Amino acid sequence: MYKIVKAEKLADMIYLMDVKAERVARHCQPGQFVIVKIDEIGERVPLTICDYDREAGTVTIVFQIVGASTERMSRLQEGDSFKDFVGPLGVASEFVTEDLEELKKKKILFVAGGVGAAPVYPQVKWLHEHGVEADVIVGSKTKDMLLLEDEMKAVAGNYYPCTDDGSYGHSGMVTTKIEQLVSEEGKKYDVCVAIGPMIMMKFVCLLTKKLDLPTVVSMNPIMVDGTGMCGACRLHVGDEIKFACVDGPEFDGHLVNFDESMERQTLYKTAEGRAWLKEKEGDTHHGGCGNCGGDE
Repeated sequence: MYKIVKAEKLADMIYLMDVKAERVARHCQPGQFVIVKIDEIGERVPLTICDYDREAGTVTIVFQIVGASTERMSRLQEGDSFKDFVGPLGVASEFVTEDLEELKKKKILFVAGGVGAAPVYPQVKWLHEHGVEADVIVGSKTKDMLLLEDEMKAVAGNYYPCTDDGSYGHSGMVTTKIEQLVSEEGKKYDVCVAIGPMIMMKFVCLLTKKLDLPTVVSMNPIMVDGTGMCGACRLHVGDEIKFACVDGPEFDGHLVNFDESMERQTLYKTAEGRAWLKEKEGDTHHGGCGNCGGDE
């Protein structure tokens, strides 16, 4: 059992928990994720790691209520436990393995949307701890929905909050802030890392492609099982077929087929949709979900 040592509501429907998971805390890196399960009958929920404390042996997760399992999770309190807390899974962010002196020469822009602030934070924190400054744009519908603002300010070179309703910071979408920084203020960036809702990442990539700004995205939103078994997170990255959970979750955003991924994400939720995908994808279909017959 993995004990919850801190449970906090960050915003409407969004929760943070520190979980005692010493092995995961010892080995995890920015960009990786865990799979949590409340009990024997609970659903496996993949969640990107928000933070970790190797000395305390804790891992921080942030999640939004999107269904029955996450609603049950939201009711857990300090002292309660998860039955399973598996990780670290996935491939760590590329910069973790880069030459540090070369990395220090780069100007990096992070763009987070909504709960995407949670996986962005450990990356910016890691860079800050290694002497690399990064600018951060965080977008939300309203000021009250902005996450980890104090934490982000402490590690970001420049912090730019954006709200759809104009209640705080930049009034408008994160894309208009990117355009303002690059096109109007003349800021130069070597790479952009965008994490958030699929539609947000799609439009960020459409813009950064025009700006000739290489962009990395996290495809965590399409993961279901998280171990490569179910095939839900199958996606095209250029001409290659990848699975977000085992090959990612981070990919070259300019090569990701977002329209296909979003359509597939919707279809995968129904038996009819899974059967159609099996027929359409043929030998490249991954039928590990056990529901479409593709594994037979």
